[in-house]
Amino acid sequence: MGNEAPVTLITGARKGIGRFLAERLLGRGERVAGISRTPSDLRRDGYLHFECDVADEKAMRGAIQGVRRGFGRLDNLVNNAGIASMNHALLTPASTVEQVLRTNVVGAFVAARESAKLMRQSGGGRIVNFTTVAVPLALEGEAAYVASKAAVESLTRVLARELGPFGIRVNAVGPTPVETDLIRAVPKEKIDALLARQVLPRMGTPEDVAQVVDFFLSPASDFVTGQVIYLGGVR
Repeated sequence: MGNEAPVTLITGARKGIGRFLAERLLGRGERVAGISRTPSDLRRDGYLHFECDVADEKAMRGAIQGVRRGFGRLDNLVNNAGIASMNHALLTPASTVEQVLRTNVVGAFVAARESAKLMRQSGGGRIVNFTTVAVPLALEGEAAYVASKAAVESLTRVLARELGPFGIRVNAVGPTPVETDLIRAVPKEKIDALLARQVLPRMGTPEDVAQVVDFFLSPASDFVTGQVIYLGGVR
C-alpha cells in the first residue's frame, strides 16, 4: 500500500455505519484510522485503531499523534460517533442530556479541531459530520438527540468558514433510519411514522450513506462546503 493513498479517520468505527465505511475505504486501497471506546476486531493492512472517547481532549490528541506517526498525514475525518436518547423530554434526566451533548457535540468538535490541525499540515482535507433527518422533522421524543445534531449542523457551517482558508471542506450528511444499534430499541410504529414523512418512504442503508460520504470526500465536491444533505427526500 503506497504512502500516497488517502488517509481517513473514522470515529465510531467499531460497528455500524462507521465499520461499513472503514471496510469500504480499505477495499479501495486507502488507509484508515478508526476510533471507538472499545476494541475493534477489524484487522486489515492499512488500518490503525485507537481506543478513546472522542470527547476526551487528551485521548484525542494522542490518537491524532498516532495517526501522524502511523501514516504521516491525515486527509479526511468522518465524524460518525454518536449516541441517542429517545424519550419524552419530561422523562429525560439532565445526566442523559449531558451525555448526549458530550459525545455528539463536544466529541465532534474535538475530533474536528484536532484533525484539522494535522490536515492543515498536509495542505487541506475534508471533514464529514453526521446529523439526522430528526432535525428538520423535529421528531417528538428525541429532544436531546435532535438538539445535539442541530448543534452539529451549526458547527459544520461555522467550521466551513473558519477552516476554508486552510483548504479544509466541512459538510454533513443526515441519514434516515438505518438498521444499526442506534435505532434497534425504537418501536416499529415510531419508525413507520417517520418513514411516512419521507418523500422516499423506506429505511436507509449503509450504502445510501456511503454514497454521500464518497461525494464529500472526493474531488467532485471541491466547491462544496458548509452544506447538509438529508437522505430520503426530507427537508
